[in-house]
Parts: sequence; C-alpha cells; structure tokens
Amino acid sequence: MEKSMNELIEKLHENGCSCVVSNHEVRTYSKRGVDDLYNLLTKEPSFLAGAEVADRVVGKAVAAMLVKGGVKNVYADLISLSALTLLRDAGINTNYDQLVTYIKNYRLTDWCPVEALCYNEQTVDEILPLIQRFVENKEQFFKTTSQP
Repeated sequence: MEKSMNELIEKLHENGCSCVVSNHEVRTYSKRGVDDLYNLLTKEPSFLAGAEVADRVVGKAVAAMLVKGGVKNVYADLISLSALTLLRDAGINTNYDQLVTYIKNYRLTDWCPVEALCYNEQTVDEILPLIQRFVENKEQFFKTTSQP
C-alpha cells in the first residue's frame, strides 16, 4: 500500500473514525452505517472521484457507493466477500484486514440490515436505489432485520 493510504488507515484507527476519504484534502467521518458515504455520494460526488478511502466496515452497499463514486483505492478493516468482489470487478484496488461472508449488525446477532437488503443484487444500479430507500426509511428497516 502507498504511503498516503497508510496515513489514512492510521487516521482511521487513531481518531476512531468510521471512514476517512482523501482527495486533495483529507476528511474524516464518524457516523456508523452508510449515512456519511451516502451523503457524500449524493451531495458531493466529485470528491469521491479518484479518492482513496479507508473504512472500518465495507459491505456490499458501501462497495456499490464507492464504485459509483469512482474511488481508486480502498482499505477496509472488515469487508464482506460480495463487497470485495464488487470492488475488484470494478477495477478498484482493494486491501483489507479481515474478509467475512457477510456483515453482521452492530449487536453481532444477525445480518446488517443494509447487507441483507443488497446481498442478492448483482449490480451497482440495482443496489443504489435500495440504499436510498433504506436511508429515507431507516426506522422501518431497524424494526425487522432478517437474513436474505
């Protein structure tokens, strides 16, 4: 990994961030889940184009947003197999610490609701509307989470 990516990973861990994005400047994010990245993708998509991203957890939904945003390098502490496949199929350089079959919810009792929602979809264009619906109706999704 390049020096700049190592610096992002260090910032991710030292500052307790959920995500760090670098593209001519470094920005840190702290919300759990997909909110920060979704807001960045929908409000400032140009910041993701060609960016480097270090993230704590990358599931399929986050991977789809990173692909849509056109990032060039990704590091994840934890990544799901479907997310890794989506990123690498898009030609995005991806490194990680731990690879898992799927992302679990925060209590580690079941699937992450967004991972479950996106798991069976194959393309970024199929996944992005599901993420939008999730973000807009989050309370509904947290009432029931189930395996796909």
